[in-house]
Amino acid sequence: MLVACERDDGAGGSLAPDSDERVYHGMIQLGEKLDDPYTVENMKQALASLYPTKSERIDVVTTDLYARFLPRDESQLHALEDMGLTLLDHPMDYRIVREGDYYQDPSLAQDAITWQYAVVPRDFTFPEGIEYEVLDECYITEHDPLAKSDGDIDWELVERESFRLTGNADLLEPPTKASVQPQGRITIEDPQFSGGKPFGVAGVEVACNVFVKISTAYTDRDGYYQMTKKFSSKPRYRLVFQNIKGFKIGFNLILLPASMSTLGKGEPEGLDARVTPDGDEAMFRRCVVNNAAYDYYNRCTDTDLGITPPPADLRIWILNGLSCSSATMLHHGAFLDNSLLVSYLSYWLALIKIFLPDVTIGTQEQDYADIYRRVVHELAHTSHYAQAGNGYWSPYVDYVIRSFLTEGGEAYGSGQGDGAGYCELGECWAYFMEESLFKDRYGGVIRQYGNAFWFRPDIFTSLYEHGLSRADLYRGLKESVTGLDDYREELIQLYPDRESTISQIFQRYGK
Repeated sequence: MLVACERDDGAGGSLAPDSDERVYHGMIQLGEKLDDPYTVENMKQALASLYPTKSERIDVVTTDLYARFLPRDESQLHALEDMGLTLLDHPMDYRIVREGDYYQDPSLAQDAITWQYAVVPRDFTFPEGIEYEVLDECYITEHDPLAKSDGDIDWELVERESFRLTGNADLLEPPTKASVQPQGRITIEDPQFSGGKPFGVAGVEVACNVFVKISTAYTDRDGYYQMTKKFSSKPRYRLVFQNIKGFKIGFNLILLPASMSTLGKGEPEGLDARVTPDGDEAMFRRCVVNNAAYDYYNRCTDTDLGITPPPADLRIWILNGLSCSSATMLHHGAFLDNSLLVSYLSYWLALIKIFLPDVTIGTQEQDYADIYRRVVHELAHTSHYAQAGNGYWSPYVDYVIRSFLTEGGEAYGSGQGDGAGYCELGECWAYFMEESLFKDRYGGVIRQYGNAFWFRPDIFTSLYEHGLSRADLYRGLKESVTGLDDYREELIQLYPDRESTISQIFQRYGK
């Protein structure tokens, strides 16, 4: 269940209105190997072809290395990411027969991390203990300060000549078109928000490349992006769901911590994409979760919500086959071991420990507004975790899992046993935040839960409506506060002038 939900092997339509090429979201299919025009040798030949006399005085030296890495485990994969490398799971010098979201080298086992391809500076220090191979020495003009200062050479023309000499002229745009920096906008629609008008997919990474020439940019809050490199041929565009705010969504196949969704080839001027559930459901879900999380992070400031944002490097899994969600915080160290869980999950427990999600979002048959609810609910948990820590979270998660396994699949149990107070307080906070943030976005009133659960989220709603801000309520969520009784006393200590109001509200709900 956990490893299959993000795999989408069906065909989708092109997201670029002007593109005739089909975009698929299964595994990439490679064609023949191509001669990379950006190798040092090929760029030297192109320079000599255009400038036979001047080329003798110009030394085309290596600016970059095209390399591939074979991480043994996730810690090695993260070590590469921490170096700031842009990693692709497929080679860059092959023709793409069919677009896709991921690639698994057929020479490797299906449960192994596949080769990771990257372009690194020529003086890059390769990490010890990680298998690697340098495939080519490359020359990329933008990385050579001397090329920028030499006005006698038209390096864009040299680049085009190298494409011609290597048999890749069919990939070039007409010579009348100058090289440009791609720019565009990624948008999405929420029928219940802003009159259904498209708005930006915010803070997501857009990556594009032609052979080893790679450029990346983050979208701004309105979905606009602009690359730093110029292209004279059509790049391949992708959305990489690692957000500028510091969270990552999903995984491709089962082994990469951040999902990628291909956008296909686009013009060098840039690619605009409108993401809809009718076009590609997986990308739509990822973009909704991305935007909901981006908005939540944006609001975790002293001038707005006044609460702590989720911890850095948050990992969010999307499970489109489920309707339930969770905030287990496993990647950040919440405890997962107990004998009951081990006997129930068997080898799945080892897999979960390897990939360690913090948050899972069930998106089964959910529209934008429904997914938004789930995301802000779980992220409210992560803010609670950021203040309370593992000392609170481990017994909380343990209680939820035990209840699920021993009480007929009821996640919150009956409110009995060790850890029930942790769950009571944590869920009251998260349900209140879900409803109050939903009201902020969509209007209406905060939902009253009544007796829907054995815990009472309406306590938080009533405190809020009687003058305690969300920041005030958040201050009481400390590691030592392990239930609503403790929480009542903590609030009275924090706000002694509100003791009467606080006590009355808790008494009204039997607390």
